[in-house]
Amino acid sequence: MILLHTALFAEAKSIIEYLKLKFISKKPYRVYKNSQIILVVTGMGDKTYLLKEILPLYPIKRAINIGIAGCKEKSVPIGRLFCTTHHLNTIAYASISCVDKGLENPNLLSTTLVDMESRYFLEVTKEIDEVYIFKVVSDYLDTTTPTKQFVWRIIGDNLDKIGYYFDHARVFNKI
Repeated sequence: MILLHTALFAEAKSIIEYLKLKFISKKPYRVYKNSQIILVVTGMGDKTYLLKEILPLYPIKRAINIGIAGCKEKSVPIGRLFCTTHHLNTIAYASISCVDKGLENPNLLSTTLVDMESRYFLEVTKEIDEVYIFKVVSDYLDTTTPTKQFVWRIIGDNLDKIGYYFDHARVFNKI
């Protein structure tokens, strides 16, 4: 199976629709599933550790975190997709830092992107062979929370690019 993780339902909504995932449970985290994919929405930051409860229940071959991130480079367009774990042919790479609360000062950031989950996601999934983090630029270190509709749109606009990594047969069998 492939584990997809988002912190927020606003990040998950477009993915749920794109993959036609079925609702499984709501507490203590939202779970959606089909025959090959399980999507877990944990909440922000260290709530990502809730994934520890899910991992033993499924034979996870790949783990993917998808979400929004702040960017210190104002030349990078809002809505731009990056992979922070791999240099891929079809998706640009960017470095990322993980913080516990919003970061407004770009001088405090040594990476291009910043989020609140990536570090926790990597810790929880360290035993999984294939781990990807995909981030969509949502702001330039603005502590204002983006609207749900905005997050749905910028994640949804990038799902065709990320979708290749959702395809169990294509990636595992190298079709």
